[in-house]
Formats: sequence, structure tokens, C-alpha cells
Amino acid sequence: MGCMMMTDLMDAAGTDRGSRMSRQRKRDAVLRLLRGEDLETVSRALGVTAAALSGWRDAFLATGEASLATQLANGEGLECERLKARLGEMLLERELLEVKVAALEGGRPLARRRSRR
Repeated sequence: MGCMMMTDLMDAAGTDRGSRMSRQRKRDAVLRLLRGEDLETVSRALGVTAAALSGWRDAFLATGEASLATQLANGEGLECERLKARLGEMLLERELLEVKVAALEGGRPLARRRSRR
């Protein structure tokens, strides 16, 4: 088996000082941490500092938490859903009233009221 040069090892890991890790590789690293792998072990395997890896994890978790909270805290979205539900209720009530009016009229239009003068 041949001996690999140090630059080959760094290129294989994608962690030489001039390169940046892709979003997917960072995500995979963070997922390894979240699955319980040791921070130091993952950082050594990837050739990044534990601080950088911790920062990626914290950013990943904060973004995930924020995306969950936005739907609940988004007052505009909640108001829109409330109004849609209310509109649905009103349309249903209108349809029911139309059916009742038609039944009361017995197929005849309602008689006009006379003024009480």
C-alpha cells in the first residue's frame, strides 16, 4: 500500500486551510454530533476545531428552533387562518339560510311588506 502525502489526506477530508466545507458536509458533521458522537472525535476526523463544530451545531439548532417558532409566532398567518375559518362558517350559514328561505317560500317569492303608515 502506498503512502499518502499530507496534502492528499487534507484534500480527501476537504479541510486544508484554504478550503471551506460544503453545507452538506457541515450538516452531516452536526448530525453526527446530534446522534451522540463525541465532539473531539468528530472534529479530529474532519480536521476542524471543536469550536467551529460547536458553532455549526448551535447555528443548526437555533435555525431549526426559529423555523418552528415562526409559524406559531407569525400573527399574520394565524389571523389569515382564523379569517379563512370564519369565512367558511359564514358561507355555510348563508347556504343554510338560503335553504330555509326556499322552504318557507314554498317556491314562491316572499310577499312584500306594506309600510305601517
